[in-house]
Amino acid sequence: MQKLITILWDNEAKADLKLIFEFIKLKSPQGARNVSRDIVHQSKNIHFVGQYQLDEFLGEPYRRMIVRDYKIIYKIHSETEIRILQIFDTRQNSIKLKK
Repeated sequence: MQKLITILWDNEAKADLKLIFEFIKLKSPQGARNVSRDIVHQSKNIHFVGQYQLDEFLGEPYRRMIVRDYKIIYKIHSETEIRILQIFDTRQNSIKLKK
């Protein structure tokens, strides 16, 4: 039987999502809603903690999901809990990710 995964969002990740939404909304309100919806939907689509790839810059226990042009970074806290830490625009310099 598969264990339910608890997905928690850090404040930084919530702020990242809001900034992404506000930025895209300047050009397309519907586009902003679509991107935000896709990011949130993908985060809810985690069925086991190691489902996605290790992040190539942060390593274990950090994993990543890619949605459109955005990398969602999450950290494994236990077999049943992950924390969404950051949403990063992949068109930016990835060195900023470690900060």
